[in-house]
Amino acid sequence: MEIGGTLISSVEYNGKMSLVIFMALCPLRCPYCHNFELLKKGDEKSLEEIFRIIDNSLDYIDAVVISGGEPLVQIEDTIELLKYSKSLGLKTKVDTSGCYPKRIIKILEFTDYISLDVKAPFDKYEEVIGADIGANVKKSMEIINESQNTFLECRTTYVPTILEYEDIKKISTQISCDVYTLQQFRNKVVLDKKLNDIKSPNPLELKDLAKKLKPNLKKIKVKTSEFGEECI
Repeated sequence: MEIGGTLISSVEYNGKMSLVIFMALCPLRCPYCHNFELLKKGDEKSLEEIFRIIDNSLDYIDAVVISGGEPLVQIEDTIELLKYSKSLGLKTKVDTSGCYPKRIIKILEFTDYISLDVKAPFDKYEEVIGADIGANVKKSMEIINESQNTFLECRTTYVPTILEYEDIKKISTQISCDVYTLQQFRNKVVLDKKLNDIKSPNPLELKDLAKKLKPNLKKIKVKTSEFGEECI
């Protein structure tokens, strides 16, 4: 399997310390991607090596988070990591773009929490990220919602010039999830260098936007570098 590394984090699984495994490879080329070094390749590791990292982290963690890249590119390895983590009594989370709805079905049995990136209104994906996968993401969302045992977070990175307020508002009316997270765009490390000149949204403006969206959603959070995650 190909990975980009691991780290222990207190913020990637809400309320739990987690070991985050960054899987390499992704079929998408989102202009604001901040893990773009993982898009085409990673470091080759065996499952047994990653199992040992999990074992050695057990005293410090409550959960394992599989992120990327796009973890479902390496679906069989992802399943084995989830199964192993569950066998140790750990909670499991997967971060995904939702571009592989059929593969989502394969991981639900072993996944407590899924963060689904909703990058644009479903009918505007090709315009925003250059890949017409909106229907796939919607289908993935619907599949996850059918699982009573899997918590679903939808999240959108608000990138000025790429998304407008009306786009975010439309997303809030299209999604169904346990919580929606509006993330602040950061311009320091991005795939498209033209975005280096785009300022990050003001956190207070993001909060105001979230308040306007709140009637459409069960729960909404804002995530910024200044204040971390805040429930609105």
